[in-house]
Formats: sequence, C-alpha cells, structure tokens
Amino acid sequence: MELINYSTSAWSILPPILALVLAVITRKVLLSLSVGIIIGALMLGGGDIATSFVYLKDNVFSLVYDTQAHELNTNNVNILLFLLLLGALTALLTASGSNQAFANWAQKRIKGRRGAKMMAAGLVFFTFIDDYFHSLAVGAIARPVTDKFKVSRAKLAYILDSTAAPMCVIMPISSWGAYIITLIAGLLATHSITGYSPIGAFMAMSAMNFYAIFSIIMVFCVAYFSLDLGSMSRHEAAALAKPDEEAETIIVNGRMRNLVFPIVTLIAATVFMMMYTGNQALAEEGLPFSVLGAFENTTVGISLVVGGVSAIVVLTLCIIAGRHVDIPTYFKAWLLGMKSMLGAILILLFAWTINNVVGDMKTGEYLSTLVSGNLSIELLPALLFVLGAAMAFSTGTSWGTFGIMLPIAAAIAANAAPELLLPCLSAVMAGAVCGDHCSPISDTTILSSTGAKCGLMDHVTTQLPYAMSVAAATVCGYIVLGFTRSGILGFITTAVVLAILIVIFRKKAQTNEKYVM
Repeated sequence: MELINYSTSAWSILPPILALVLAVITRKVLLSLSVGIIIGALMLGGGDIATSFVYLKDNVFSLVYDTQAHELNTNNVNILLFLLLLGALTALLTASGSNQAFANWAQKRIKGRRGAKMMAAGLVFFTFIDDYFHSLAVGAIARPVTDKFKVSRAKLAYILDSTAAPMCVIMPISSWGAYIITLIAGLLATHSITGYSPIGAFMAMSAMNFYAIFSIIMVFCVAYFSLDLGSMSRHEAAALAKPDEEAETIIVNGRMRNLVFPIVTLIAATVFMMMYTGNQALAEEGLPFSVLGAFENTTVGISLVVGGVSAIVVLTLCIIAGRHVDIPTYFKAWLLGMKSMLGAILILLFAWTINNVVGDMKTGEYLSTLVSGNLSIELLPALLFVLGAAMAFSTGTSWGTFGIMLPIAAAIAANAAPELLLPCLSAVMAGAVCGDHCSPISDTTILSSTGAKCGLMDHVTTQLPYAMSVAAATVCGYIVLGFTRSGILGFITTAVVLAILIVIFRKKAQTNEKYVM
C-alpha cells in the first residue's frame, strides 16, 4: 500500500496539531486523538476511504503484532501488562492496609505538605533507571502520603513528570542514557571526531542540558516554596479545602513492611532483569558484559513485567503471613486494580497510534528542514532547542526527536562550528525533553498522570507554566553559550534567569505560604 509523502509539506503537522488543539479546547483526550488519527489516515490514503481504513487497521494491529517479523510486539504488550500489574499491586497495597500504614508512618516523620512533596521528588534518586518505571512506581509509593497531606494530584503528577525524563536523560546508567550514548557513538564515528569518547561526550552534554537540570531544580523549589502557578493554584486550593477523610481501608493491622518489601522487590527485580536482558543481547552479538552495554541493549518491557510479578508475589506472601486480606477481597482487589488502569491503557494505545501516523506523515522530517537556510551560528543551540521542543511536542516522543534531530545538529555543527558540536547536541536533548513534557500525546505525560491518578489534561495544563518558565531560562542560557562558547556562562545565565522568575513567582505565592508546614 503506497502512502502519500508529506515529508516536505507543512500539511504533515496537521494531524498532531489538530489533536493537540482539540485536546486543549475540549479536554476530551480520546476524542481529540481519534480526530487526529482519522484525519492523518485519510491524508495518507489520498482521501480514499478504503485505503485509509486498511492503513488504520494495519496500524492498530501493529501495536500488538509485528507483521513483518511475524511475532508479537513484545515491548508494547509488556508495557500494557505492567500497567495492569501495577494497578493490581496498588489495589492490593490498599486492601492490605499497607498504604495506610505507610501514611501513618510518614505522618509521624513528615511534618507537613512540604515534606510530602520533597519526599515524592527525592525518590527520583532511587528510580532513575527508566522514566516509565519512575512515574508509575513513585506514583504508587508517594500518592498515599501526598493525599494524606492534601497535596493535589496535579502537583504530584508534575513532580513525577518533571523528575522522570529530566533525570533519565542526564544519567548514563539509564535506558535513556544508554540509547543516547549509542547515537552519539555513531555520530562521532560519522564525523571522524576522536576528541571525545561516547561516554565522555554524553557526560559533557549532560552538564549543558540546561532544561533537564533546571527542571529538576525547579521541582524542588516548587515543593519547598509552594510555588503554585496558573491553574495549579486552583487544584492546590481544592485539595486543601477537602475535608479530612477517614482511613482508606477498614484493615487496621496493615504493616509498612508490606509496602517496603514489594517496592524494594519491584526495583531490584526490574534492575536485575534490565541487566540480564541487556547482557543476553551483548552475548548474542559476541560482546563482553558491561553495565553500560547492558543498559544500552536492555529490554525494558519484559524487565518491568518481571519486576511487577515479583513485587506481587512478595506482597501476596506478606499478606498470607499476616492474614491481612481474605481470599474474596484479594481477588476483588486484583479486578479493581486492573480495571483502574483501563482508561490509561486506552489513552496510551491511541497515543501510540497517532505517533505511528505522525511518523508516516514525516512530520519530523518536515520540521527538521526548518533548520536549513541562513541561520546565525551563535543562535544555533537556542534554535535547535526550540525546534527540538516543537518536534517532540508535535510527535509526542523524545526518542524519535533524538533519532531525527541529533544527526542533523551534528552535521550542521561539525561543518559550521565544531566547537559548538556538543552544545548543539545538548540543546536537542533539552528541547526534546521540554516538548515531551508539554505534549498531551506523550507516553511519559500520560503515565505520569496515571501514576498520580490525575486527569491527563489537568496535568498538562498545570505543568505547562513550570515547563515554559524553565524553557525561557534555557533559551537565554543557550544564547549566551552560543555567543561566548562557554558552557559555564550559559549555565549561570540559565540559573540567574530562572532565579529571577522564581523570586517573582514566590512573591505571588506568598499568600499561600500559611499552608506550608
């Protein structure tokens, strides 16, 4: 089936832009995604309904079955299985009283809303191996505590999202870091650059990834100073106005160990399987084992499923040992937990579908052509940041943006200004994460709202002011870096601009300070 080629046409951005605009206006995510998918299919099929229907059928089918390889699309299937397992795990933790036990423990040691938010943000230093894992696992751990101290679900979703990809993208031992290092190695070889090793180049780029670094800093500032921007103020006020609720469960003999043991098992089993599957891939290629190589070649989906199954097994054993839940309640929790994830799964399936449509529309290729022409070399890092953000926002994928934009940025910088090579690559990485943060069709955005059990559009609209503030400071930093060729001056500029913005926001938020304990 031959599709219409839109790689050089501005029409290629119509389906994602239409879906995004409708999502913001109507706040009906599935409807908006459906419209974008259908319009994209009709455009690719040249307006022929039969061709468009066949394309759409094949597209949806490919989400779970790779017709070319004649096998299941195991990564997608495993991600969906993990969501179901996580829903069951969360429900079992609640039914066993473990969440309530942890909330009671936290209430004694965490003295208020500030502590609850700082705890949620700080967990990223233990769960940075993968953004999916972080958003869902930390959401399950932190949600009972933030609920206890009346922190809005929108604020928790923001904390999850803004500590997930930003941390993963600057850590070499993560699924993101391994993927980017692989791309960098190829780029260095292509342009015959021997002054850096791939890992050395990655670490230097991470230090210049101003958006990622300052997004994490911004989260802790927001958590500590209670900076509520835009509609976040409304969500926080609504959470504070809620009357104190009774215990979430009738069970009064729950134990905090029933939460700690499964979560530790989840983390340990996931990391072990990531290393194991990565090592298997290395062995098949005849390569020696290495930690970085294992993370580079790991299979995240199956690792998450094994981690989820292991956590549920451990929790089940704890429940049996403590006799916390009877058999009917146990199986009811399984059903309720999996049912709670169906909405997120449906949105994720629609997001994957429109991402495939956007890929076939060649939206990324069209956007990448915007960097050609008469561009000021000094402004190149800032322009690449903006373009990377626009591409990730439109396509809903950071990794896809990396794959398209990093080679383009490397080619431009290697020929025009070799000293700006790493800053340009850093700017692409930063822009991709920024656009991914702001896009309602991004899988990490969807999973962060899922982890916090927050409405998707509530999360998108409340996170946007924070993301845009960091993005504005980042653009200033990259402009200074481009003109001075100094990463340190760019970093300082970003810090100063963001500090000024935080001071301004802090003054506006002073009226809410009485709620911070």
